[in-house]
Amino acid sequence: MEEWFNTLTLFEKVYWITAIAGSIVLLILVVLTFVGGDAEDVSGDVDADIDGDSGIGFQFLSFKNLMGFFTIFGWSGISCIDNGLSTGVTILISVVCGLLMMLAMASLFYYLSKMQSSGTLNLKNALNQIGEVYLTIGANRSTIGKVSINVQGTLRELEALTDEDTDLKQGNVVKVHEVTDNGILIVKLLNK
Repeated sequence: MEEWFNTLTLFEKVYWITAIAGSIVLLILVVLTFVGGDAEDVSGDVDADIDGDSGIGFQFLSFKNLMGFFTIFGWSGISCIDNGLSTGVTILISVVCGLLMMLAMASLFYYLSKMQSSGTLNLKNALNQIGEVYLTIGANRSTIGKVSINVQGTLRELEALTDEDTDLKQGNVVKVHEVTDNGILIVKLLNK
């Protein structure tokens, strides 16, 4: 192994060292990601005011992306050298391949982060949903009751009022026609 490495030119040695070191670090990062270890970015801890659930967004320059760059840079450079391409062409192709890898990884992590759900209940999603009275709801908004209703894919028990002239008893089927500012559902009886 040592004899083989000594026969390489400095240009080839740089590409081999970059490819092997980048591959080892990237492999460790991938294993830590799947096992659940926390591999921090080069940027370290950043205090930032992030509005809403949008997260940080597209991150082109991160530690994982840099390791992807060095890995693909090294291996594509070795491939170019083995195919007899000139030094300038080898550098150009390996840099372009490394940048494309960084772009692919950044896009992958960006779109994966968009797939996660915050789990925050938005009561406006309860509008026009059909549910069942769980606790008696007083007529003409006299007492607050509860309804069991499917909102955002989850069955929930939410507080409700009605404008009906009679109390809504347990088991009555209702439809949400309004949501108040303080999060109480206004329901109408469906099975009259």
